[in-house]
Amino acid sequence: MTLKPIFDAIEKSAHRIRDAIANEDLCYSEQCNATGDMQLKLDIQSDLIIAEEFSKIAAVKAIASEEKEEEEILHPNGRYMIAYDPLDGSSLIDVDLSVGSIFGIYDGEFQARSMLAAVYVVYGPRLEMVTAYKGGVRHFIFRHGRFMEQNTIELGEKGKLNAPGGTQQYWPKHHKKLVDSLFAEGYRLRYSGGMVPDLHQILLKGGGLFSYPGTDDKPNGKLRKLFEVFPFAFVYETAGGVAIDDKGGRLMELPCEDPHETTPCFFGSRYEISKVKDAYGVS
Repeated sequence: MTLKPIFDAIEKSAHRIRDAIANEDLCYSEQCNATGDMQLKLDIQSDLIIAEEFSKIAAVKAIASEEKEEEEILHPNGRYMIAYDPLDGSSLIDVDLSVGSIFGIYDGEFQARSMLAAVYVVYGPRLEMVTAYKGGVRHFIFRHGRFMEQNTIELGEKGKLNAPGGTQQYWPKHHKKLVDSLFAEGYRLRYSGGMVPDLHQILLKGGGLFSYPGTDDKPNGKLRKLFEVFPFAFVYETAGGVAIDDKGGRLMELPCEDPHETTPCFFGSRYEISKVKDAYGVS
């Protein structure tokens, strides 16, 4: 069974969401999502667009979204389960920074061990898409009416970018020491507050570190396993990088008991992840 209809649905969703970003209301709705964040009207609209496109595919059994409380069954006899963040970083839209959509495609269950592919879309000066599937990470740019493949992405052994998430006053001391040590080595700060553009930049520039630790105010981290962490862990590992939690374990080996469960997470080249392990005292 091919995943092409799912990739096609993601492309169609991307075009519709890009148009909505350009033309629709940026105001907040009167709703909060499942984790208590206020929803922009664009968050809700993007969620509806993606759900509508996936509803047309009989092979999609269920979907789970950052904007929905529970998973939604689309086709009981389908095979694939898709978890997605419809508009990651949506609060950046009103200052015209890049935002994105994230998709994890699972085989029969919402667990990292069952992930078959991951895709993310970047809505910025250009419309871009990255897919991780069948051992390769491929980069596409929308040109002349279609997504055109540019290259296969591979991370180097060591990068130059440092993207540390979370509020600094709540960081553990050893995490601040890690961040400072990377800057002392000449790493450049690249952090927009959007997971998609920051991790995308590290990938395209060949390496670096994106970190979102457990903090005093969010000891289990902020980023959600199904919609954000697992898909990007899949992308980074496929590109030759490493993705771990604060205990040094592979993110792709973590269980997930609830659709909105979170975890501390670190994504990067092998050198930077070795620095994380040293700082956190894990092997």
